[in-house]
Amino acid sequence: MSEEIICKISNIVKEFPGTTALDHVSFDIKKGEVHAIVGENGAGKSTLMNILSGVYPPTEGTVSFMGKECHFANPNEAERAGIAMIHQELSLATSMTAAENVYMNRMPVNKLGIIDYRKMNADCKDLLKKFGVEYISPKTIVRNLSVSEQQLLEIGKAMSHNAKMLIMDEPTSSLTDREVKFLLSIVCQLRQDGVSVLYISHKLEEILTIADTITVLRDGHHISTEPAKDMTEHKMVSMMVGREFESAHRRDFIKDYSNLKPVLSVRNMYNMSGKVNNVSFDLYPGEVLGLTGLVGAGRSETLQCIFGANKRKCGNIQINGQDVKIENCDDAIKHGIGMIPEGRKIQGLFLKMNIKENMLVVYQRCAAKGGILKKKALKGLAEEAKKELNVKTPSIEAPITSLSGGNQQKTIVARWLMNSPKILFMDEPTHGIDIGAKNEIYKIIDDLTKKGVSIILISSEMPEVLSLCDRIIFMHHGYERGELLNTEASQEKLMSFTLDSAMTEDERKEREAKNVV
Repeated sequence: MSEEIICKISNIVKEFPGTTALDHVSFDIKKGEVHAIVGENGAGKSTLMNILSGVYPPTEGTVSFMGKECHFANPNEAERAGIAMIHQELSLATSMTAAENVYMNRMPVNKLGIIDYRKMNADCKDLLKKFGVEYISPKTIVRNLSVSEQQLLEIGKAMSHNAKMLIMDEPTSSLTDREVKFLLSIVCQLRQDGVSVLYISHKLEEILTIADTITVLRDGHHISTEPAKDMTEHKMVSMMVGREFESAHRRDFIKDYSNLKPVLSVRNMYNMSGKVNNVSFDLYPGEVLGLTGLVGAGRSETLQCIFGANKRKCGNIQINGQDVKIENCDDAIKHGIGMIPEGRKIQGLFLKMNIKENMLVVYQRCAAKGGILKKKALKGLAEEAKKELNVKTPSIEAPITSLSGGNQQKTIVARWLMNSPKILFMDEPTHGIDIGAKNEIYKIIDDLTKKGVSIILISSEMPEVLSLCDRIIFMHHGYERGELLNTEASQEKLMSFTLDSAMTEDERKEREAKNVV
């Protein structure tokens, strides 16, 4: 790592209506280092990255890059200068090919001005080969790639601009442990090539593994910039929250199921796309049932199928022992089921609505059938939910887009808590949420189960699964691979279900019949 300063951030201030997101932030970034930025949701991390990448201009202060003071009008200017950013929410065009995404708005043309697909595909192949993912075909439609493959394609797209500094916002939040290790090896390769990487993550253990330098932000202020070797998880958390941090407590797990009757039973369920295959399970009152597995295992599709958001091919659903017909999401809500989806911006939020409207959208729809809505009372409910979940905003009338990712997630959680569900599906509920907010979500889960609410939890973080779930079902390519009680489970046992040798006999026979083995 060079001692040369590639980027100098000096007294950056960024003000939005009603709030100061950054307040005189200053620090330096060295050439060829992995510089981690940590802080709670709302600390100003993403705002600062958006300033560096040309999305926002600063209200005050300056950014100098490679010795020149910069005033970027847009991200294109930042990319031309050598700064590229990979956002937490991937921005690929899913209906286009991998190569078309990499070279969007600058596709090579021949002498006749026609797109030269042969050259573009060859260039894309060489680029992907550099990162060890030559198995991704340049001609593949992006929607057919896994989340981790799309993440790697985003890196390739950014580096195709010959970036000297790459900004990565929560790059591993939806990846499994194995995929994280591969992505971190790519980051190490970039560092060896002299590229500076600004790395935002809430996974502090991961930060300590990959970072050379760590900067802590809190409430828009710069708290500290120190070498990673001088940091510990406890030290980082204390700086982030400004107080002594208490670790999450473990739940009192269900040990005896003999006298419990299922609140939800699913039998022999398949979906139309083939991503859910012969899935059967029971969910009990006050239970947290974990669905885990590699990305693409069919976890989300299973919940979407039950909730009516994904077309079911066949299968039977019972609630409290009675057959129910769930054709759409409205049917599921009527039966007391709520769902917090994985795709926050695409599936969970109404981006043109404000915070209050996003919180109340389900409650209003259900309450309106019983009579006239009282706006004052509804506003009071939203204010109470904001306070209870510690949503950081000056006003619930502010646009939902003004919130950080973690506070947007809290808004979605508030939406369903208002509706008092009997069964709650939570798909990666702590995706992109800081350690303090995670513990708040964990406490909500524990409190709900004590009230008899049953929860199905999808998480790619094994420690989270082990600390929250009474039972754990492991899925693989749409099939159930195994089931463990919490007392039987460990990270090693869960990971063993990823091996081909773990394939069940029923799964093998069914996959042979489909010619997929």
